[in-house]
Amino acid sequence: MDLLAHLKAYVATVDETSFSRAADRLGIAQPLLSRRIKTLEAHFGGLLFDRSRRQVATTELGMLLLPYARDVLDRAQRLEQAARSAQRVRTRTVGVPADRAPAALARVIRTGAERGVTLGVRELPPEERADRLADGSLAYALLRVQPEHAAYRVPLGLAGAPPLDTARPARTAPAGRGRPVHLEDLRPRRDAATGARTAPLPILTLAEDGAPGAWDRLGRAAARSGLPERLVRPAGPAATALAETLAGRAMLLCDEPFARRHGADWAPLADASLHRGYDVRGTPRQRSGDVPEWLSAVLAAAAGAETAVRAAGRPESTDTRSRLAARG
Repeated sequence: MDLLAHLKAYVATVDETSFSRAADRLGIAQPLLSRRIKTLEAHFGGLLFDRSRRQVATTELGMLLLPYARDVLDRAQRLEQAARSAQRVRTRTVGVPADRAPAALARVIRTGAERGVTLGVRELPPEERADRLADGSLAYALLRVQPEHAAYRVPLGLAGAPPLDTARPARTAPAGRGRPVHLEDLRPRRDAATGARTAPLPILTLAEDGAPGAWDRLGRAAARSGLPERLVRPAGPAATALAETLAGRAMLLCDEPFARRHGADWAPLADASLHRGYDVRGTPRQRSGDVPEWLSAVLAAAAGAETAVRAAGRPESTDTRSRLAARG
């Protein structure tokens, strides 16, 4: 039974007090309207109309059910209106790196709303963002590119457990807190007192840095620096990697906001070619110039790029400017 169609026949008949006028109002034949009323009466287990009189009269059951029937039809109408509005104001889904700060993602959504654009944010790995942009599942995405050719760059560094004694550098920050880290400084060394070789901590990488280009570049840089091949490996779940890092059993390759947000010590990598590079792009049927400048700015800001923060018109500190990479 098409409940909505049957309820419309019922309500129209109550309003018109006539089967023929109700059928005309709905644009259907009177026999069809009568069948719908009878089907509804069988469904509810009682008569809705008294047909013994010259004019159609609503029964006590019919009057009892009438407000509920009107409510169902009203809700159905509002549902259809909402669906039509959603089609007119289509949500544009954007792909961003995983493990971003909720406040940064909320800023993306809010900035879109301020400009009359409904944005939906999806946190996805690099390769999935590229695939979904290509097949049209995403309207826009932050794509990983080589940092030297990127519109936006985010410095990467090594996060480690904060030192318990601030007078001594942490074992996980060999270059000193905040000073640039050179990969060759992480090579195994001999202890001056005992002559034993110290085992370096493993370097864990998040999914965002597991894209083939970025991973291959990191591997080559580690090999040139004389680091053991097994020293650099994917982190797996971010929570597990953070637990290992904060316990002092590993170092985590990440951006500074991620490290600070989770209470880890952080120092930038000296090799800028290992930093993250991003471009903001739309679906293939869109030209690159069709990506709104404000959207590029706020998406790159969510990824930690300094120029996006400035382009979005939000103030940033001198300390932030000195830490984060410049556009292009």
